[in-house]
Amino acid sequence: MSIEELIKDAQDFIDLAFMEFEKGIEEKSSAKLRDSAEKAWNAVVQAVNALIFKYEGFLPKSHYERRLALKELEKKIPKLKDFGIYDRYAARSRLLHGEVFYEGILDVELLKLELEKAKELVEYISKELK
Repeated sequence: MSIEELIKDAQDFIDLAFMEFEKGIEEKSSAKLRDSAEKAWNAVVQAVNALIFKYEGFLPKSHYERRLALKELEKKIPKLKDFGIYDRYAARSRLLHGEVFYEGILDVELLKLELEKAKELVEYISKELK
């Protein structure tokens, strides 16, 4: 997989996340709302994979490997530390993947905020890689 393909996947997944969110609201479907969180989480994963691939030369095989690689990148690239790339990744993991998707905690306003934060992260990484 190339960096461009990973970023395209990330952008596609974040777009799908917002569409699924809107459907979930319209249809009052907790499954669709939860799925919107998982799509946003996947967008974050794909974008972070692209970032790691560019600067470290490998695709992480686990969330643990991603976190380790992001900590290393923060040491090497100060603007990533200033942006809080590790913390942002970890927060999206816990909130989108953990609380919303797996635990089913559905606060629509907070979910929308989390989707926006995931989009911001994807956009930041996309710009960083251009």
